[in-house]
Amino acid sequence: MNIQESLSAALVFDLQRAAYRKEAELIGTDEIPPLLESFEQLKACGELFLGYFDRGELAGAVSYKMIENKIDIHRVMVHPKHFRKGIAKSMIEHLTIKEGDASEMLVATGAANTPAVKLYQRLGFTYAGETIAGQNLQIAHFRKSL
Repeated sequence: MNIQESLSAALVFDLQRAAYRKEAELIGTDEIPPLLESFEQLKACGELFLGYFDRGELAGAVSYKMIENKIDIHRVMVHPKHFRKGIAKSMIEHLTIKEGDASEMLVATGAANTPAVKLYQRLGFTYAGETIAGQNLQIAHFRKSL
């Protein structure tokens, strides 16, 4: 997906709002950076985006940057009405194939986002520590050798 195209950006922006609002409920704070991001900031983020479409609807998306042969995942988003369909798993697995020369994959999520933490662990990621973002948002970091 070309996030600089207005239509693609609008689809991702709407998906992002829905997905991260649900995460905000799970972790008890709306300080999640993508929720604070404007439409223009999203378009200018410099990340590569892959979309997952279900019957013509953007059901999920993943964004990333390649940094020194590492896939640095910035966003994993699934629309709440498409939860528990394996979309996040499918997108991450596809990304691994797409960037087949990568040596490692990095991802982070709210430490209290239990479904995301469990997903990353099931996919073979290992816990790599925590940081604090904003006022009190605990971020859990994960990595996986490829």
